[in-house]
Amino acid sequence: MAEKVKTTAMKDRGLLDWKSITVTVIVTILLTLIAVRPRADHPAPTEPAQTPNAQSRASQDEATVELAPTQLPAIKVEPVSSYEFPLEKSAVGNIDYDQDLSVPVFSPYQGRIISPLVGLGDEVQKGQPLYTIDSPDLIQAESNLIGAAANSDFTTRELNRVKELSGSNGIAQREVEQASSDQQTAEGALKAARDAVRLFGKTTDEIKQIEASRQIDPALIVRSPISGRVTGRNAQPGLLVQPGNTPAPYNVADLSTKWMVANVTEADSPLFLSGQPVRAKVMAFGERVFEGKISKIGSAVDPNTHRVMVRCDLADTHDELRPGMLASFTIQARPPVRSIAIPMTGVVRNGDGTMAAWVTSNGRRFVQRILRLGLQRDGRYQVLAGLESGELAVTEGAIFLSNMLQAPASD
Repeated sequence: MAEKVKTTAMKDRGLLDWKSITVTVIVTILLTLIAVRPRADHPAPTEPAQTPNAQSRASQDEATVELAPTQLPAIKVEPVSSYEFPLEKSAVGNIDYDQDLSVPVFSPYQGRIISPLVGLGDEVQKGQPLYTIDSPDLIQAESNLIGAAANSDFTTRELNRVKELSGSNGIAQREVEQASSDQQTAEGALKAARDAVRLFGKTTDEIKQIEASRQIDPALIVRSPISGRVTGRNAQPGLLVQPGNTPAPYNVADLSTKWMVANVTEADSPLFLSGQPVRAKVMAFGERVFEGKISKIGSAVDPNTHRVMVRCDLADTHDELRPGMLASFTIQARPPVRSIAIPMTGVVRNGDGTMAAWVTSNGRRFVQRILRLGLQRDGRYQVLAGLESGELAVTEGAIFLSNMLQAPASD
């Protein structure tokens, strides 16, 4: 019996030993797995981490190109300098007559046109006759002139006769004074009649001719008030004309100056001021520039288009611009700004949209610089950031260097 109990105890102790060994092995395996597995919040690096300076050096090395002596003729290097960039705004407008120098020539009195004297498009001088009319008012004024002239002659002869008789025939002094008064009255009426006829455009010589011949000249001559060109003609023989009734028989315009009218955006309108210079181009004359200046800016914004009218005066001494021509013009909104500049041939657009240039210190090793650009003028970019004055930069052949940078490495 005692031997049986001893055997059972030994079996139980052996079972406990195997259980202990099994537990120990499992725990060892779990600890090994935990030690080998990286924590989620601290991932194990697969390669040594680069410092920011190391990354910058690597990036800079990627944007560096070194040329062989045989490749240098493909580029041109110049020191970075400054250039003046004016702040300009462009717009499109139309050419028109200078309405301040375009005059409708109406007849000052009612009448029928006798004959037009010049044609459409003719050059005329100030005071040159344009057309004649048969005016009843002129006939009445000339009739009064003839009557006043006759009365003046009569009173003058009567005064002379009375003066001759006053000394020897006992003519009363009262008669002499009355004759003198009548003569002065007649002279005043004659002067008034002359002035009335002169208002119709008659010259002094023509008035004297009417007085001497005692004949009425019914033709009222209408003359040009300015020198210029006939831009409108509605004068037909027999046409009844009245002062101020449109259309005017003639229109005369001084064509040495033209208007250019444009509508600029509401946002740009504060940049425009009267007197600012304007450079205009029209398709008929290619790249030829017509100089002018702003003469008027609209006082209101169009509620439909949100644009403001800008009117410019253009010098056109040879009358080359025609009303209705489409004109593109540039207005210098502000004085020029001097800034660092680089030729457009020295700037390359990268694949990511950035603009870059190439600089060098020794003429063989070139480093790419990212630029921030501004205005454009005469084939140059305004550089706001990325270059400094005096640096050596590639001004021609920048695309050659960029192509070399993108070229695959040779084996």
